[in-house]
Amino acid sequence: MKSIPAFFAAWLLAGLGAVIGSILGHGAGKLGLFAGAVVGGVIGIWVAVAALSKLRWLSRENRRGAFVGAIVGFAVAAPVAVRNLHTPVIPVLICALAGVGLLVGVAVAQWGAQS
Repeated sequence: MKSIPAFFAAWLLAGLGAVIGSILGHGAGKLGLFAGAVVGGVIGIWVAVAALSKLRWLSRENRRGAFVGAIVGFAVAAPVAVRNLHTPVIPVLICALAGVGLLVGVAVAQWGAQS
């Protein structure tokens, strides 16, 4: 696996998905904005995992672990991002947890396969 590109792909696509989702959900109020960001982030993670698999930077065996790990990382990041929307930097940087989660998820999947 190409760890650095995988990390950045998950980070960037989760963040981009969250932004697009929040824009689309904004019309439904605060709850719609948050729900749209979460759904958009998950879709972004799915796109990242699919792209990494297509490029053969992520093996088929590790896709599920990568996806689940990235979602867990994004789930940790989402409330922090919401509480810090007044700053331009924190929401962008906190989405890196999706990339960290992807890498941890792959490591756990590989460890489980060896056991």
